[in-house]
Amino acid sequence: MIVVPGDKSISHRALMFAALGGGRSRVRGLLRSADVHSTAGVLRALGVAIPDLDAPEVAVTGVGLRGLRAPAGALDCGNSGTTTRLMAGVVAGAGVTARFEGDASLSKRPMRRVARPLEAMGARIELPPHGGLPMTVHGAPLHGVTWHSEVASAQVKSALLLAGLVADVPVEVHEPAATRDHTERMLRARGVDVRTEELAVTLVPGGRLDALDMDVPGDPSSAAFFAGLAAIGAAREVAMPNVGINPGRIGAFAVLRRMGAQVRFDDAAEQGGEPVATVVAAPGTLRGTVIAPEEVPSLIDELPLLACVAARAEGETRVTGAEELRVKESDRIAAVVANLRAVGVDAEELPDGFVVRGSDRPLAGRVTTHLDHRIAMAFGVLGAAAGNAITIDDPSVCAVSYPAFWDDLARVRLG
Repeated sequence: MIVVPGDKSISHRALMFAALGGGRSRVRGLLRSADVHSTAGVLRALGVAIPDLDAPEVAVTGVGLRGLRAPAGALDCGNSGTTTRLMAGVVAGAGVTARFEGDASLSKRPMRRVARPLEAMGARIELPPHGGLPMTVHGAPLHGVTWHSEVASAQVKSALLLAGLVADVPVEVHEPAATRDHTERMLRARGVDVRTEELAVTLVPGGRLDALDMDVPGDPSSAAFFAGLAAIGAAREVAMPNVGINPGRIGAFAVLRRMGAQVRFDDAAEQGGEPVATVVAAPGTLRGTVIAPEEVPSLIDELPLLACVAARAEGETRVTGAEELRVKESDRIAAVVANLRAVGVDAEELPDGFVVRGSDRPLAGRVTTHLDHRIAMAFGVLGAAAGNAITIDDPSVCAVSYPAFWDDLARVRLG
């Protein structure tokens, strides 16, 4: 059995909503990763007393929707795009001014996608010519907005909803495709009027965000790596209890099933507005598949893993509509293909995806992670398969989302 760490997306939001709530919230099962520590640090800089995240239960007394103060220095977001984009919405709504900074990888990631709609609400935002960090958000009295997003991005959607929540103005966001709905679910559970109709989400102002105790479910993105490990036969049946199975997050499990792996959800329940279950995965005879653009939002973070699983499947796997991978922690399309080739896999880069042709021959070589945790973990799974000899250049980057990944991998892998 593997107990995967708390969901990263929900951990970020649990801290933010506790900080902005009207009272004391207790959060259990919080992910203790570098990214979540970045969110905690940003909230502390804005005047919220966030305790040590290493405690089993983190209790936060919220400052309320209008209780944030301007920071004394820059807000260090580390490697976390979620921290940067969601807190940009919070800062804009709060009417304070803050400069957002990050590491070399985060500084290259696109921020105009969140700056433009916040500017449409009345905020003033300064960006460097390349459109990344540092970004300075000058809060101002905001007005409501109806925004038609050009990219399917839960972070952009969430930033606008949080800006509207804190500023107490209406927000309506239309997306080109469905994205993760953690923000909507968690806001509703805390008394906020958020309405969803097909690809549109509306926040009705009401000036409240209730305190709420919650248990953070296990991260399905983290669980997917061990499902992939079992799928390629590098582990026997693996059971992972209390994993989030939000419909917007389980596309990778559906693809693994389609490829021939055995994946099921046992003991399904609901926890704090989020569905959870024990995810059980076991080996199967793998076949290549086609991952279509409409599937991509539900498995965007797992595509490096699925590429590595495809390297051990019979036939060809093709992914399209995933151009968003080019602006993650690394250019994940280029990184995945280059690293697959480096270890002996027949792989081809597409403008918006990749093609992987699987085989059962031994694989060997050195993987360059580009400081990207998903690349390190995906190739760690592939390297665990019998007969493979794959070296990861920087295993420590896994701490961004899964600090104990290598220990858990060593515990369940065969051999």
